[in-house]
Amino acid sequence: MFGALNRFISRLDSESPSQSSKDGQRAFGFQVLRNKNLEIAIEPWYDFIIGINGRQVDDPNPNLFATEVRNCAGSSVSLALWNAKGQRSRSVQIPVPTPSPTLGITLQWTAISSTEDVWHILDVIPDSPADNAGLLPYGDYIVGTPEGTVHGESGLGELVEDYLARALRLYVYNHEYGVTRLVTITPSRSWGGSGALGCVLGFGALHRLPPPLTEPPAAPGETLFETAPVNNEGSRPASTQPQASPLGDSLTEDLSTPQSGNILIPATMTSPPPPPLVSTSPSGHPRSARKARHAAFSNQGFDDYFKEGEQKSKEEDFAPSAKAEPPPPPPKSGIAPPPKANNPDPGIEAESEAP
Repeated sequence: MFGALNRFISRLDSESPSQSSKDGQRAFGFQVLRNKNLEIAIEPWYDFIIGINGRQVDDPNPNLFATEVRNCAGSSVSLALWNAKGQRSRSVQIPVPTPSPTLGITLQWTAISSTEDVWHILDVIPDSPADNAGLLPYGDYIVGTPEGTVHGESGLGELVEDYLARALRLYVYNHEYGVTRLVTITPSRSWGGSGALGCVLGFGALHRLPPPLTEPPAAPGETLFETAPVNNEGSRPASTQPQASPLGDSLTEDLSTPQSGNILIPATMTSPPPPPLVSTSPSGHPRSARKARHAAFSNQGFDDYFKEGEQKSKEEDFAPSAKAEPPPPPPKSGIAPPPKANNPDPGIEAESEAP
């Protein structure tokens, strides 16, 4: 499913105008390989120059690009950059000095699609060649190698097969810290697990370089959120020292607070329970007795209400009552049936029916 989704997204990207030129060919640009001028906010390998002074760069001739830069001596040149991290575009203004009208960067005409050859480290098996090399899951991306150019999903696998039992150098970009490092790994088939590297790789549109984080993650032992300590001691009123009670140290009270009847007694002390408070009404009856009668009356009213509803339900459903008389038994054999209502003399009819 993920492979089909990757192919679908790759096809959409190939049809987008930012990735294709007018003649149907893939878009190209000057990839920045080295930046000697630290004052220029250009990142090597990840930045592509796709425009200069408001015009798109569509000619691979580096002399035309250098001539355009020299024409801006004493002023600034505007460069349109495309970054592989997050596939974003931006524009920068770079001043060009008069004595030496150069930018101090090394460029190479490269297809922008070359940045799609990235392998995402999804999982690292312990004690594997990838684990021994220091690869980190989810945060590391293999972006290239100094051993040569790697193209396509199977390009890295073919390179690993050529370097079995030999040291292989890889450029690895870490998304969490925003750094690119050179990692040396020795692929092997006899390390005790599956695969020559011992890691799970992701390739395609779902595993391209994400945009950089706005803030670096917290290092081990650091606090993610820092808050100022809250000190309310200055605004808190000073309380007097507690005075010892005649009962001993087990019972103390604050003299600054008014006396009340709600005194907390520690669990270690025993005291008789307070007498029940019974308040009398003007009529002389205790209030608790009135509440009891009211509760009993309420419960009795609810019982009568439910009994009445139950009786009505039985009458509507024709339910037989427990006190109802049982139906008469059926007549015995040999006994004449009861006389009919239109026969004046039941005895004559009984004799006529007898055998």
